[in-house]
Amino acid sequence: MQYVMLTYQGTALEQAATLSEEEQKQIYADYGAINQTPGVTPGLPLGLPENATTVRVEGGKTLTTDGPFVGMKEAVGGWFVLEADDIDAAIEVAARVPAARLGGAIEIRPAETYW
Repeated sequence: MQYVMLTYQGTALEQAATLSEEEQKQIYADYGAINQTPGVTPGLPLGLPENATTVRVEGGKTLTTDGPFVGMKEAVGGWFVLEADDIDAAIEVAARVPAARLGGAIEIRPAETYW
């Protein structure tokens, strides 16, 4: 089964900035190790929410708004796809993501086709 793993930064960026250089290097190494995990297809890191453009279509007219769709502290900061046997295996990988221990969270969604 494929799972999309969404990384919510929360306060992870702020917390990481307070860590020593050695601890910050370990965070990068931890992300690198996850990208090397069998079954992981790394996604691209996402830009900051304040640099986003949100698109809606209302009454046939395309509307754009600068910034994220909703104001939230826990904006999505990245994603990757994991091929795993079950949700328990996906949870094990999600628990290794540094953001999960630095004030953020990892949302796991099964990849499904709706149409």
